[in-house]
Amino acid sequence: MPTLGAIADDFTGATDLATMLVARGFRTVVAVGPDALETSPSGTDHPALADADAVVVALKSRTAPVEEAVGLSLRALGGLRALGCTRFYFKYCSTFDSTPRGNIGPVTDALLDALGADRTVVVPSFPATGRTVYRGRLFVHDDLLDESPMRHHPLTPMRDSRVDRLLEPQTGRPVSRIGLETVRAGEDTLRAALDDPARAGALTVVDAVDDRDLAVIAGATGELPLVTGAAGLAVGLVGPHPGEARARPASRPGDPGVVLAGSASAATRAQVAHALGRLPHRRLDPAALRTDFDATVTGLTGFVRDCWRTDPGRPPLIYTVAAPEDVEARTPDGAEPAAALVERALARCAAALVDAGARRLLVAGGETSGAVVTALRARTLGIGAPIAPGVAWATTEASPTGRPVTLDLALKSGNFGGTDIFTQAWEQLV
Repeated sequence: MPTLGAIADDFTGATDLATMLVARGFRTVVAVGPDALETSPSGTDHPALADADAVVVALKSRTAPVEEAVGLSLRALGGLRALGCTRFYFKYCSTFDSTPRGNIGPVTDALLDALGADRTVVVPSFPATGRTVYRGRLFVHDDLLDESPMRHHPLTPMRDSRVDRLLEPQTGRPVSRIGLETVRAGEDTLRAALDDPARAGALTVVDAVDDRDLAVIAGATGELPLVTGAAGLAVGLVGPHPGEARARPASRPGDPGVVLAGSASAATRAQVAHALGRLPHRRLDPAALRTDFDATVTGLTGFVRDCWRTDPGRPPLIYTVAAPEDVEARTPDGAEPAAALVERALARCAAALVDAGARRLLVAGGETSGAVVTALRARTLGIGAPIAPGVAWATTEASPTGRPVTLDLALKSGNFGGTDIFTQAWEQLV
């Protein structure tokens, strides 16, 4: 029976956290939305959930309206409690992606209220991916958040690096900070600082610049019903099955695969550029989708199937952005936004390709990943071999056309992974 329940505000974030939990010895399953938990109050309709140590619920709530994000998160919390979970983790992006209104603050407030808890920590640090917090300021590698590429994010542009200042307009609770010197003084000192009556009811931003700091924070917060942060906070957790928590691959070498890259992030653009000289590829053009959506998608899936026949050893790449100028400059009045159009097209491609025989899919981009998993009608993901910090293969049963098939699926945040991830990820499927 699972005891740790997590709620992630996007699909790549869910697999990011699940990857960390598996590495820490938790048999971990990702549930796709609250509905995957609600089939049975005891989880008996999904033995993988009942057998897990930790369950992570993947939501598509990061940029949803506040009321929708809160509602989905509370449904997920209710499902996790029904499974038997007693500790909870609200997982958001290590770059604290949010709008001025939310959704990090409103969801945290709602979860605390539902649990009857009066305080929690806010820990976006994930040093393995270059995200650290020092004196309350969030860094992306050597750059402050507001000086990093996140400043120009199309959905959640981050224009301040002070986490407390970002959070204060989103919450009705006081926001406090604890500096690195307190963390470095050890678990007892940090626990005492968090228990200070002056922090009653507060959301406390805690500095962390390396994994040792995260381990101290995890140890000092072991009695809190809820913690919040990026996947890095899981570094300090210890699961019951070290070394034996990973799911086995569902596919075999030589099975058809494909890369679907919907992200426009700088990291994904570099990954696309690296792959263009190494993998067969085709760009998805939003303008062509507007002209004839069905024909464009059919052309893309036909290209992939031709590649499988002529060059089966290399998974084809379908990508949207290789350079900033590839981003559609202007959406016609009244038309579907380019980002939503691309997500819908890549989701349609994924469903059609799985129906045609794809058994290995690597998807880049949080919003794209959510659209793809929804189109595949996947309900749970068993986390398998790691590919990069925050990225892993997962096994899932998909049924895009009603015929269930088991496949391997990797969901990659746009900002994660090395430059060669699209060509090297397949080596982990052994």
